[in-house]
Amino acid sequence: MTAPSRRRFVAQALTAGAAAGLTTAGLAPAARAATDPAPAPAPAAQVTPDDPRYAALSVRGSNKRFTAHPDAFCLPTTTADVVHAVGDAVRRRRRIAVRSGGHCYENVVGDPAVQLVIDLAAMNAVTYDPQRRAYMVEAGAQLIDVYKSLYYGWGVTLPGGASATVGFGGHITGGGYGALSRAFGLASDHLYALEVVVVDAFGRARAVVATRESGDPHRDLWWAHTGGGGGNFGIVTRFWFRSPNAHGDDPAHLLPRPPATIVSNAVIYPRDGMDQAAFGRLLHNHGRWHEDNSDADSPYAGLYSGLVLPGRLKDNDPGQSAIAFTHLDGTLPGARELLDRYVGALTDGVGVTPYITDTASEPWLTATVALAESQDTDKGRHKIKSAYLRRALTRAQTDALFTHLNATDHRNDSASVSLQSYGGRTNALPAGATAGAHRDSVLNVIFMNTWQDPEADTVNIDWLRRTYRDVFAATGGVPVPGRGSDGAYINYPDIDLADPRWNTSGVPWHHLYYKDNYPRLQRIKAKWDPRGVFRHTLSIRPA
Repeated sequence: MTAPSRRRFVAQALTAGAAAGLTTAGLAPAARAATDPAPAPAPAAQVTPDDPRYAALSVRGSNKRFTAHPDAFCLPTTTADVVHAVGDAVRRRRRIAVRSGGHCYENVVGDPAVQLVIDLAAMNAVTYDPQRRAYMVEAGAQLIDVYKSLYYGWGVTLPGGASATVGFGGHITGGGYGALSRAFGLASDHLYALEVVVVDAFGRARAVVATRESGDPHRDLWWAHTGGGGGNFGIVTRFWFRSPNAHGDDPAHLLPRPPATIVSNAVIYPRDGMDQAAFGRLLHNHGRWHEDNSDADSPYAGLYSGLVLPGRLKDNDPGQSAIAFTHLDGTLPGARELLDRYVGALTDGVGVTPYITDTASEPWLTATVALAESQDTDKGRHKIKSAYLRRALTRAQTDALFTHLNATDHRNDSASVSLQSYGGRTNALPAGATAGAHRDSVLNVIFMNTWQDPEADTVNIDWLRRTYRDVFAATGGVPVPGRGSDGAYINYPDIDLADPRWNTSGVPWHHLYYKDNYPRLQRIKAKWDPRGVFRHTLSIRPA
């Protein structure tokens, strides 16, 4: 999930076998005559610099700070294509990177060492697999397309992120949270199985299907992909989803059914009058409310809110200091009263009069599409950081935010800090049940800066680094797991966590992302990627 574009949001608020071992279970191929053998598949297309498609693929990522210039892009359409491409790359000793949606915030695909980028964009199918009693989603499918397919086809959904164009491959492997996560948990909590192209110690590529079944010999590979991050163990080509508590064969009851309606509104605070004390009170209200209302059985488990704090623009600032948007399950008894009470708790004692939009009631999918459309409007050059919070920010932390967000010593086009609802069912599992270890937080915070001018990279990155460092000054510049914070979200990768200039805590980057699950992930890495084929700046290191 990305931080919503403040301009777009406010406007909306104001207007309302290729290789041995390739597993094929779950596929439904066209019938063939017994005497008509399947032809050997041709290798997937390789797009080299002399191909007109190369330029478009080079800049396909959402972060325009980075472009990819490999020897070639591979565009597979089947798992067999991926097996062939990986095997060939290993034989030729070519460094591999994989891309699904292209929303990585660090330079994984554009790393100059990468010689082959396997781009999964064409692998975007969404189907129901009756053999596994699960929904199959290919790794290149984008979030909004998956939501539409699941909902129109069967009336179900997954509690994933809101950004429309994020690819499932990276989103699910990092955990995946969004507007329905407080009600239904992480998207990866519903992962039943997945297909992964791996490379053994002899350099042989093959596809393995791993499930959550207790007797599955590959279960550790399934576990590693429930929050262990993308690009660590192999290349995921397909996922199968079925909720752990689902029974029977009716597809309409195997994944969560979203609420029929969503009630929503926005609270918009002007910058005029929002002094340091008022700002601190607003953030205190927001944090304390989430501390008190984030149990899995809370009547507010169906609420998702984001408190977006825009940075001041040097010129032509629109004059908004805070924007709180809220989505709530409209089928809850007294839903509008619940929403009104939340707004009252948020605004209590702030001392600055906000503009509060009328409460809207919309079908779930309509509200989901509108939220998705607001996510990806800030195009350009990005730097992003994240933090999990177990409780409200302290006064020293809100003072640091106020100072940096009101400074103009940068050249951003859109800077913000967004505190987004967490908790609820995301905290219902123990930390070791999945690789996603953050199971007792109530907020996820996104620090984001966006700009267009390449010459402004240094000053804008520096502004975000200093902001983050000062907010977490008491714990060495990073959100060390403890009383107030609980580390960072791997789907918002940040190489600064591994840099001693910005992380002076003495706590390694991998503990911030994985906590006590890291040693187990290391063992799985050593088992399934013994040659280190799948690696990047923040990849898991074998023990």
